[in-house]
Amino acid sequence: MKKIAVIGAGITGITTAYALLERGFDVTVFDRNRYAAMETSFANGGQLSASNAEVWTNWGTVLKGLKWMFEPGAPLLMNPKPSWHKYSWMAEFMANIPKYETNTIETVRLAISAREHLKRYADKEGFEFDVENRGILHLYRDQKEFDHARRVNELLAQGGLNRHEVSAQQAYEVEPTIKCDLKGGFYTESDFSGDIHLYAKNLAKACSRRGVNFHYNSDITKIISQDSTHKLIWSNSGERQEACFEGIVVCAGVASRAIAKQFGDRINIYPVKGYSITVNLNDRASQTYAPRVSLLDDKAKIVASRLGDDRFRIAGTAEFNGYNRDIRDDRIRPLVKWCEEFFPQVSTEHAVPWAGLRPMMPSMLPKVGASKKSGVFYNTGHGHLGWTLSAATSEAVGETIASHFSVSNEIEDKVFAFAT
Repeated sequence: MKKIAVIGAGITGITTAYALLERGFDVTVFDRNRYAAMETSFANGGQLSASNAEVWTNWGTVLKGLKWMFEPGAPLLMNPKPSWHKYSWMAEFMANIPKYETNTIETVRLAISAREHLKRYADKEGFEFDVENRGILHLYRDQKEFDHARRVNELLAQGGLNRHEVSAQQAYEVEPTIKCDLKGGFYTESDFSGDIHLYAKNLAKACSRRGVNFHYNSDITKIISQDSTHKLIWSNSGERQEACFEGIVVCAGVASRAIAKQFGDRINIYPVKGYSITVNLNDRASQTYAPRVSLLDDKAKIVASRLGDDRFRIAGTAEFNGYNRDIRDDRIRPLVKWCEEFFPQVSTEHAVPWAGLRPMMPSMLPKVGASKKSGVFYNTGHGHLGWTLSAATSEAVGETIASHFSVSNEIEDKVFAFAT
């Protein structure tokens, strides 16, 4: 049984571990945190949203970014301070604009596949994650944004998604708690929402129960590759430890770029900060008037999902500010204001703020597949769609790894047969 190390215990690392476990590998997961899913997978918007698969690589995003650069509460904010990493990433982002349609369609296809895998994992292992199978409703208050959504819908349809236009009145019927004037919307019944942290934590428990080894509080200090083995050296509570593996999968989020350099690979991930608030619904009125259908306000770039009876998650914004995890009040206030505008009877008194760094590639597509270095693989760079895409890319990398070691075994068998 081949031993595989998975670096990272976020949603991508845990689903990768599960996909490898299902294919018969001996899996060990490493993470620098004390528990699974404590960074970018901790408090995202909660949406499993093939309907949000449009990539950002278009001129509209660039123009909006320039317009919003000096507005602290804008949906997209870039710190103009010079940084080679940031500006080289931006240049590659713009170079991907001609691939906007192709990459959007590919993202839709991945997302549709991922939804089924995520549900299958949960059903097979028998755990809950505050899932709401009520679809996702895109909201539009601006006619220009609504018209753009119609064009995007044609691309989503090419990717196999059924997302249909609804009038303002129909949008209110889908989610009656909305108290804001609308032009209309788009509704995707097949999308759903859930708690990413709860899902990752429960899937990690299922993996552990079935034999996956987890090393939490573990900082990998060095990787030594020689022949067909890779020695990982890590520190746990100051104690040096090491072990050898036939394969490594890098699922380390924004840390993946630095790890890839050790293998001679350039994985140009940039940390794009996103914010969220978790509104604790502590009173009867808030529980009654908070929506159950997951929502996406395209103009404000805000998503919202109900997590069980007593929590409401609102997330959004994109901030290009390096590896900075500070929670800024001027970025949180628009999320609170949005809640109070759309759902005035929901109390925001007990709203808990959070910020995480999304690992984003310039193409907006994740890096999935083999490294230059034999036995090293990547499943990282999912940006704002890690929850949406992770299970599909994990299955893909699982197949790649199974094929790699199957071919290796066949070569070894032939060499052995010739030698005898």
